[in-house]
Amino acid sequence: MTSSAIVPVFDGHNDTLLRLHAAKVAEPERLFLDGTRKGHIDLPRAREGGFAGGFFAVFPPPLGPIDFSTPTPPPGDDALLPPELAQGDAMAATVAMASILFRLERASDGALTVCRSAADIRSAMDRGSIAALFHIEGAEAIGPDLALLDVLHAAGLRSLGPVWSRRNAFGEGVPFRFPSTPDTGPGLTDAGKDLVRACNRLRILVDLSHLNEKGFRDVAAISDAPLVATHSNVHALCPSARNLTAWQLSAIRETGGMVGLNFATGFLRSDGRMGGDTALDVMLAHVDALLEALGEDGVGFGSDFDGAPIPAAIRDVAGLPRLIEAMEARGYGRDLIEKIAFRNWIGLLERTIG
Repeated sequence: MTSSAIVPVFDGHNDTLLRLHAAKVAEPERLFLDGTRKGHIDLPRAREGGFAGGFFAVFPPPLGPIDFSTPTPPPGDDALLPPELAQGDAMAATVAMASILFRLERASDGALTVCRSAADIRSAMDRGSIAALFHIEGAEAIGPDLALLDVLHAAGLRSLGPVWSRRNAFGEGVPFRFPSTPDTGPGLTDAGKDLVRACNRLRILVDLSHLNEKGFRDVAAISDAPLVATHSNVHALCPSARNLTAWQLSAIRETGGMVGLNFATGFLRSDGRMGGDTALDVMLAHVDALLEALGEDGVGFGSDFDGAPIPAAIRDVAGLPRLIEAMEARGYGRDLIEKIAFRNWIGLLERTIG
């Protein structure tokens, strides 16, 4: 595929801000802008691979060392949820990573734009600027009074996952357990239900990835917006607690929602193994199943770049054209590929954040 034929990709999830934050350097934005060939995303490789933007997650991590290589336990491990994170610790991490995002924008000389609407995303892509959507994964920093939500929205927050895979004031995430259903704990708390309503009012997308089954049902009953899982796969093909069952996919389709294909090998493979030798056909089997469950308008990418091991055939963001080529070889037409690569996400965001 020639560079002129590269299909732009707007992606549903990356953890690049966490990687930059964890580097503990004075100017983390330079690691992204100058490029280091470490991790999965930086500006030079984004341009090489046609990465046009996506959801840049602010994820307050567990306390202690961060191991990016093993996000799921071995098959059969009855994993427990990580401990809850104190609001003060979550606040410090959330503010620090949000600061990196805005410093990136300022230092990029127009190469990256923090976008607050679908129109902003289209404009950035037209200019060749990476379109970054401010997303929070795990709302511990906000607290049950929701006071900080308005401040974050004013700063540019447009997407929020109430929980990561742990318990907080709003609900409970699924453990990284294989094999397992996502029915692993209680639903949303009263504060969690209030958070969903507040996000609807502010037009902040509510992300269902990491939420357990009862919490998912609660969001489906409360929310007036399309149901969205930004980075999840098909439970029937990989029975991880992190993946979506048939009824969840049906609920998403009924609302005109979307699912972003997660590139994490442990959520792709039928054996749950985190193997870099995972074939692209394994990924495309999930795409086929998502298309069947959701229709052509309900599927996108949600790579989890910089947050999980991915197939060696892609390796990093510069390898996105190899995935596009595999889709072409499987018989996907150009129009469908463009829908999955970027058009569906932009259309969904237009219907949610405006």
